[in-house]
Amino acid sequence: MALVMVLLSIVVLTVYLTEVQAESTTAFTSALAERDRLRAEYLATSGVNLSRMLVAVEPSVRAMVEPMFKLLNPKGRTPQIPVWEFSDQVLGPFNDAAAAEGFSALANVDTSAGENLGLGGLGRFEVTIVDEDSKIDVNIAARGDIISRTRLAQQLLGLMAPPQYNPLFEQEDLDGQYSDRQTICAAMIDWVDSDQDREPCDPRGAQATSGSGSEDNVYQSIGLPYMRKNAAFDSLEELRLVRGVGDDFWATFVDPEPNKPKSRVMTVWGQGRINVNTANAQTLLAVVCAGAPEAEVCLDPIKAASFISTVTLVKSFTAGAPLFGSPKDFIVTMQGGGMVGPYLAMGGISPVKFRSPAEMTKIITTESKVFSVYVTGVVPAQGRETRVTVHAVIDYRRAVTLADMARATGGATTDPSAISVPGLNGTTLDPAMARIATSPAGTVVYWRTE
Repeated sequence: MALVMVLLSIVVLTVYLTEVQAESTTAFTSALAERDRLRAEYLATSGVNLSRMLVAVEPSVRAMVEPMFKLLNPKGRTPQIPVWEFSDQVLGPFNDAAAAEGFSALANVDTSAGENLGLGGLGRFEVTIVDEDSKIDVNIAARGDIISRTRLAQQLLGLMAPPQYNPLFEQEDLDGQYSDRQTICAAMIDWVDSDQDREPCDPRGAQATSGSGSEDNVYQSIGLPYMRKNAAFDSLEELRLVRGVGDDFWATFVDPEPNKPKSRVMTVWGQGRINVNTANAQTLLAVVCAGAPEAEVCLDPIKAASFISTVTLVKSFTAGAPLFGSPKDFIVTMQGGGMVGPYLAMGGISPVKFRSPAEMTKIITTESKVFSVYVTGVVPAQGRETRVTVHAVIDYRRAVTLADMARATGGATTDPSAISVPGLNGTTLDPAMARIATSPAGTVVYWRTE
């Protein structure tokens, strides 16, 4: 009896200890995972702040290289330097040991002599900074004026114009509807504009009036539980609610490679003008076709493909250096002039004749003000890896440069409230708002953690 009781006790204790061990291991593993998640989130947040600092010092970098640009073009203006394209190398000293070594090899400096640099083996962060002004801003129609709607219509139709996309508009979409180019273009504009008038999406400027009819009710007629928003898009994903925007359309004209945000074609955060120095070849083709829909590259698929490959090749040769000092330089180039025009001619691209070169200068720019910062904090531990990604959108339209702040305050302090910042209707922002609006690191307008 004693032996049986001892054996039973051992069995009970074994089961109990096994359960306790399993629960303790699970709790400990969960605590480690939560610790690593928090570390990864803070690494990502640090990467965002460092990226904001990097973009903020761009005017200082531009001033340093200005003499070199003046030698090449004495009368031209020094363009914005895309320092954000080299964020992974420049921010290397603040990252892990491998990134610091890469920076040391690039700049020929010893980062080990610096203090408080690096992450001390806690993990690393991966940074991608995307220029939102290199995309087509579908929110400009929310401004409510005819000019903004016309410009967006030109850009959207220019993007969809090449004939190789014809099959995309000849089949049913996910809602069982047939939507051609103008229908989808009008649906996007009607989604964000504040009126109830139907948008004809006419790039010639024949905009909707009270006699054009009311906006279509296709969303209710096909059983969808929502109507047009009549307000600006809050996120890019909201575009999927617009009629005609299915997976094929999204993969072709919105976000071709989800894992590569720089390949994205559209945005909801831009300032309204497209930066021709940083836009990809597909977006530049849309810009050209917006101003010259009769151009050969907009009508011939082979010429369009040649334009995209030639522009991509030229951009790869420049290693990120800006091609155009001003919007007029881009127009001259597309007309066959400038330094890049002959290379386009070698690629079989005929000079483009724009309907209105003056109007074209109003829809393009060579300086970006809005950026998306994608930072992933990575914490490796015991055969696994914890990753947290932060997507932040930073607006620099009101940000002052570090040099302006120093001049305004006599170099004694960097108090932003000492700088007069214009508000609405001729007013001046109070010091508290000025401190926020004039931050050299820009203003965060969107934040998402995954």
